[in-house]
Amino acid sequence: MLEGRLIVSRMFPSPCQSEGDWGCMSFRFEVDPDNGKRPLDADGNDNPPRRKSRKQSEAQGGEGDKSCGSDAQEENVPDVVTGVEEQLPELCGEGYRQEDESSEMSRVSECEDSNNQRFAGDSSNSDSLINALGRDNSINCLVRCSRSDYGSIALLNRSFRSLVNSGELYKLRRQDGIVEHWIYFSCHLLEWDAFDPYRGRWMHLPRMSSNESAIYPDRESLAVGTELHVFSKYTTCRYSLLANSWSGPKPMYSPRCLFGSASLREIAILAGGQDPQNTILSSAIMYNSETQRWEDLPDMHKPRKMCSAVFMDEKFYVIGGVGGSDLRALTCGEEFDLKTRVWTEIPDMSPGRALGGMPATAEAPPLVAVVNNELYAANYADMEVRKYDKARRVWNSIGRLPERADSMYGWGLAFRACGDSLVVIGGPSTHNESYIELNAWVPTEGRLPEWRVLGRKRSSNFVYNCAVMGC
Repeated sequence: MLEGRLIVSRMFPSPCQSEGDWGCMSFRFEVDPDNGKRPLDADGNDNPPRRKSRKQSEAQGGEGDKSCGSDAQEENVPDVVTGVEEQLPELCGEGYRQEDESSEMSRVSECEDSNNQRFAGDSSNSDSLINALGRDNSINCLVRCSRSDYGSIALLNRSFRSLVNSGELYKLRRQDGIVEHWIYFSCHLLEWDAFDPYRGRWMHLPRMSSNESAIYPDRESLAVGTELHVFSKYTTCRYSLLANSWSGPKPMYSPRCLFGSASLREIAILAGGQDPQNTILSSAIMYNSETQRWEDLPDMHKPRKMCSAVFMDEKFYVIGGVGGSDLRALTCGEEFDLKTRVWTEIPDMSPGRALGGMPATAEAPPLVAVVNNELYAANYADMEVRKYDKARRVWNSIGRLPERADSMYGWGLAFRACGDSLVVIGGPSTHNESYIELNAWVPTEGRLPEWRVLGRKRSSNFVYNCAVMGC
């Protein structure tokens, strides 16, 4: 999808501590540079939104059921798993603080050694995690903790750290329908930031290694499971949330660029694109983050590149793009049924082009997102939000985009689904200042969009890549 990619057209010049760095637990939280605080909620409440959990009833493009930064009801969790972060000074010594990486590395080692000594000679206590509850009940409680707390929990001792690093908690969260969405985006070719909308925290990921592939301008990105994939110049780099590190670049399976992609729980599908011989593709491939394996899928009806993709109603959709020898804009979409493994062409599914009289490749692919199995599109030229009527197969305008969402023919603007919210990530084009802003709106039938600022920070206002990770 567009917001997961960067393409610099020929018309133009060409923490994270997601859960904490388990290896050294360095915290690099950032705050609003304007006032040092998280932006107020729409009702003026300065308290951070509370987290809730529930079963995922329907697919939403791999983005779950939860409103992004909404005032959700908090899951009732036994007191034994609350206040972990507040208890760390007692467990690790009075000198414990969340600070820079160099000092934190030695502090973690001291803390870990101290806590593991408490269990020396009694492995049953360590294996039980929270001894009074036993291992199974301990894990059941930890599954319901916020993923923001897992970094602090991993500090307690080796058993907790091993559990967090194993990924078992995330698998159980997915099974129970417990999902928190963090927004990952890149405004610089080698750097990525993350934003936790539930606590209003900015975080910085480790810097990607500098190589020819990483700085190649035509990039796609995709979040699936606990992984963030960046595809560039027919290679892929993978960020692991569990290890808080990048691996790669590695040769891409079925090499391509300019494809459409989307994720659903532990799987992701890439469709269309262009291969190293500049052939426009109709092929599709699927990735499973649990097995880390790729497989080929049946071909689409039409070859296409510069398309977008979403999951909706447990099916995968490819929308728009360009194809044919004359690189004409495609107005149709295609639906892939995961059960029957059959493609169906859907006429007039693309929200349409905003530019007239210009090559189809000059404009960004469709900016589309799915919330509660409803398809929305951002029209950057008219600054409108549109909704797709699945029964009538038409697009209807439902309101305005945030006023500060600037772009270059759609490039540099991210439009994503984040749980029950639509999120627009971008910033104004001014000479005086440059900043990035995250705006969210929970679509409600019959109501105009009311965008709420989730966060703002000084940064380049051009979004190269963006992905939402729900886990």
